Amino acid sequence: MENTAKFKREQPDLSVIVVSYNIADLLGNCLKSVLVPDNIAKEVFVVDNASSDGSSDFIKDKFPSVHLIANTENRGFASANNQMLPRCKGKYIFFLNPDTEVMSDTFNEAISFIDANPRVGLAGTKIINPDGTLQWSVSYKYPGQKYTTNELSDLPGKIACVLGASMIARSEIIKKIGGFDEKFFLYGEDQDLCLRIRKLGYEIGYNDSAVVVHLGGRTERNFASSDTWRKKILAEYVFYKKHYLPETITKISRAHLVKACWRIATLNLTIPFMKDKARAKEKLIKYQVIYHTIKNFVHQLPR
Repeated sequence: MENTAKFKREQPDLSVIVVSYNIADLLGNCLKSVLVPDNIAKEVFVVDNASSDGSSDFIKDKFPSVHLIANTENRGFASANNQMLPRCKGKYIFFLNPDTEVMSDTFNEAISFIDANPRVGLAGTKIINPDGTLQWSVSYKYPGQKYTTNELSDLPGKIACVLGASMIARSEIIKKIGGFDEKFFLYGEDQDLCLRIRKLGYEIGYNDSAVVVHLGGRTERNFASSDTWRKKILAEYVFYKKHYLPETITKISRAHLVKACWRIATLNLTIPFMKDKARAKEKLIKYQVIYHTIKNFVHQLPR
């Protein structure tokens, strides 16, 4: 189903894409903050990944100006964003999580920054917690990069990637590279996107004048920690397989397996003597999931 609101004939400055999944309680505040009137000509899109909490009907009822695609299955973050790319008319595309609120003048600041930095293809914003403290959103190294040789040499800029919860990109670049890689279902797609943009010769930027509040992790609140860790480690290895040499992946796998084995062994020995046994058992489950996920992935690699 699709909300067929009319597109503006003139080119908007900004196309905002929000992907939602069972987060209607927060999505309303997100869209209210996005739709606050300003001097930015923008179009707003939501792709709902088959939510069971009435998100799609809520958007149709409360936000009729929003362009909506209501999927009948959960297609994942990367695929859902890509669904809207052909409809985006904006000079820039702003990717935004549904558990966020955009501060006043954020869009102006984001556009001004990327306009003033023509070498920047994509830029992250300053992300804060609800209490005002800073939330991590910038990385200067890719996962496993310390094990690489020449795979990531001569890349422009110092920033490796920014958090996908809030980032602005040049529309022509995103469409040129085909958007997100849909092999990433959840996690890792922002790292991959940033690396591919750098490989085109553009830098990744960070703008602390554009501010977004991020509750963080709410889209994963219905999943057990073991499932979350499995998805995270699988996303890492999809990234490795795509960008790293086989010998690099072997080095990374060995290092991860050694660490996981060591942590499993030490936790099994020390849990009986710990005060917070529940927390220790959560860590044990984490490393057990990491170990088995890596072993299964390595077995699938060509020999």
